[in-house]
Amino acid sequence: MGLWSLLEGFLLLANALAILNEDRFLAPRGWSFQEYYEIKRNSFKGQILGLIYATQYLRVPLILFNLLCIIVKMVSG
Repeated sequence: MGLWSLLEGFLLLANALAILNEDRFLAPRGWSFQEYYEIKRNSFKGQILGLIYATQYLRVPLILFNLLCIIVKMVSG
């Protein structure tokens, strides 16, 4: 149960990062994609921006993982 809960937590975090809107949320706070090229990618901010844009790029596999999680929850109860 512990490993499954951890995987669900990571899935929820990935969902939260994937739905962030660049124009409405990220750009006013200085976290836009244009700024990603201007800062060092090894910095903490660069790593977080890379993670945000990676999750936004991989939305289709994320949808499939969500469907798999829903099906497992329905079957196992």
